[in-house]
Amino acid sequence: MEKNHQFCAMIRLNFPAYDFRFKNSQNKTLIFDGIRKKFVVLTPEEWVRQHTVQYLICHKKYPKSMINVEKQLLVNGLRKRYDVVVFHPNGGICILVECKAPGIPLDQGTFDQVARYNLSLRAEMLMVTNGMQHYYCKMPTGEEKYAFLRDIPEFSR
Repeated sequence: MEKNHQFCAMIRLNFPAYDFRFKNSQNKTLIFDGIRKKFVVLTPEEWVRQHTVQYLICHKKYPKSMINVEKQLLVNGLRKRYDVVVFHPNGGICILVECKAPGIPLDQGTFDQVARYNLSLRAEMLMVTNGMQHYYCKMPTGEEKYAFLRDIPEFSR
């Protein structure tokens, strides 16, 4: 089962191809996370997360120093973890990204999850991806609807 799990993690995603560093440890495949500066277990969701980070850095020109991965936050008193956050130079949050494994459909529940996280974080934009489909939106403060975008903009100061 573990081997199949790792194989699923490395399927071709709807992102450009990137060079990743891998290693094996205790019968698990690990992928190097340049943001956390360590090897992490390669799961299907991690495969999507690493592609998303590379997309933000290589194609959207967001500085690596402004990206944060897998940090804890409190949502209604519950401990949760966001996948990726991109900060503005002033410290505000530009983009909140929710990553799902490639086989997980992006449904209303996924958008509700990222919207709940955003109540605490107040990101300017949201991105939801399963590696195959990507959705970008803004959620105007005080409104309960999404304004979908074609893409997220490139970094600008």
